[in-house]
Amino acid sequence: MSLTWVQREEAAALLREATYRVTPVNPLSALIPAFDMADAYAVQRDNIAWHVADGANVIGYKVDRTPGTRRDSLAPYSFGHVLDDMTHRDGTVIRAGRYCRPRVDPEICFLLSKALSGPRGTVSDVLGTTRAVAPALEIQDSRIRHERADVVAWVADNAGSAGLVCGAWTPLAEAPDLAGVPADLVVDGEPVASGGGRAISGHPADAVAWLATVLAERGSVLEPGHVILSGALTQPFFVTPGQKLKARFGPLGTVSLAFA
Repeated sequence: MSLTWVQREEAAALLREATYRVTPVNPLSALIPAFDMADAYAVQRDNIAWHVADGANVIGYKVDRTPGTRRDSLAPYSFGHVLDDMTHRDGTVIRAGRYCRPRVDPEICFLLSKALSGPRGTVSDVLGTTRAVAPALEIQDSRIRHERADVVAWVADNAGSAGLVCGAWTPLAEAPDLAGVPADLVVDGEPVASGGGRAISGHPADAVAWLATVLAERGSVLEPGHVILSGALTQPFFVTPGQKLKARFGPLGTVSLAFA
């Protein structure tokens, strides 16, 4: 880490203010040139601690491909936290005005039955500790202008994580092969994106295994009851008020939400 404690607090406060004002801030790298990835996760952690002190609870994590990285990158993923006040019921209507630039993508969500720790976790390890899986929609938001050009700040901004809608849970023993699960995103009745489970390095559980390894390096573990968003199966879709979205996951089911 290259930032001082004061600089980290400044960055964290800027992101919190952007959230509450629903107004994105300028790229943090322009404000604090020395910002690096270790600083980004430290700022993310500081803001999550602030939200927990304010009454929220960490219920899991999200994993996604780091913007601008190649699939064969040594660090292809980034992670953020999921808080209980970010969750919504299937079919809910959400006010778009609470976000700066909301976008949605379909993902497979894992519910753990046992603790999962690294290092060098595998897909088999993940499946062995998973109770159930569900179709999900992640709401991403960016509190930073031009976040694709400021990947470090994007990670500091909780890796864009802003909301979660889960469909019905299916016990893992009854679930289809997750690598083969299709994903179709439909907006106002029109298909806008398609993909499937193999979009996540061949299997959605690969991202969860990566997360367990990275958390182990930080002295943490994935705990029983944690939910894990395993990454986008299609390109994200930027939403506007009045739109209705539905994601279809073949035999795994569907999940929907609308924006007002």
